[in-house]
Amino acid sequence: MNKKIELCPVGEKETVGFFVLEETRIGGTSYLLVTETEDDEADAYILKDLSKDGDEEAQYIFVEDSDELEAVSKIFAELLEDVEIEL
Repeated sequence: MNKKIELCPVGEKETVGFFVLEETRIGGTSYLLVTETEDDEADAYILKDLSKDGDEEAQYIFVEDSDELEAVSKIFAELLEDVEIEL
């Protein structure tokens, strides 16, 4: 079973749950590969941690830049050899 995290989108009161499949750190920035369900065919998302050292709470955004998304996806594909990542 994967670790589950709860995120609260900016301006919203309700949290959204995600299962963390993998974590990595690239150039001092942390990234999470997450899904909304534990299904084998679930859509996956890459979140980027924007929080600073000393922040009480992490601040994540969805990675949308195509170059950054492709680069980080390749890292996650290497870390999770049995998982196929399609952009």
